[in-house]
Amino acid sequence: MSVNRVHTARALDEPVCISMDEALSTIEQGVMDDEVGLMRWGSNYTFLVNIVRAGIRLMAIYKPRRGERPLWDFPDGTLCNRETAAYLTSKALGWSLVPPTFLRDGTRGIGSVQLFIDHNPDVHYYTFDKLQFTTQLERMAIFDAIANNADRKGGHCLVDEDQRLWGIDHGLTFNASEKLRTVIWDFSGRAIPPEILDDLRLFCARLHDAEDAYTRSMSELLSPIEMRMLRFRVEDLLENGVFPLPGPGPNRPWPAV
Repeated sequence: MSVNRVHTARALDEPVCISMDEALSTIEQGVMDDEVGLMRWGSNYTFLVNIVRAGIRLMAIYKPRRGERPLWDFPDGTLCNRETAAYLTSKALGWSLVPPTFLRDGTRGIGSVQLFIDHNPDVHYYTFDKLQFTTQLERMAIFDAIANNADRKGGHCLVDEDQRLWGIDHGLTFNASEKLRTVIWDFSGRAIPPEILDDLRLFCARLHDAEDAYTRSMSELLSPIEMRMLRFRVEDLLENGVFPLPGPGPNRPWPAV
């Protein structure tokens, strides 16, 4: 499902709605000219920044590679790659669940740069009416299974002014080992809707095409075994046709929000 416009901000307390094309070109090609501040609730260094291009100033979330905390179960310096891979995967599926995210240079070196989504931080998975977002949540649950998301907290589900659901914070994704930890287990064991299966079939075909632009880009961001396991997870969903069940180990992130 394509998005023609997006709710972001020019500055703090200055929300703006612009075309997705303008947002994409600004975040990917604009000049990062200012750091608004450090986002202090994350484990890694994350900055709210301003990016300017052709007279358009937008806010973005910048996660520099050199600010990533080493983890025992993820290769060092790869979390920004995974943030970018999550956006590319959401786009390739046609679901537009992840805000535009690019791996690019910034004020503190290479990192992921993601368009800031204007939202009410008090509205998230644990506070919104889930029935209103059933279709979007179904897609997000399957997306997390595909991406092997180890950190789908309730606060990582944002709602914009158009009542569109967005997923953020995808640094802990695409591990070759089973890591799925999420708060979205609403659909466990249920049949995956036909329209989602149709999207997965098209997506799977792209993954098996070494010349496909998405597959080439992902191969530059992930290791060969991570790419193989990505294909395996998609094929497994298609074969079983049901939403994943919680595994025997930890299956919810902490904290939950």
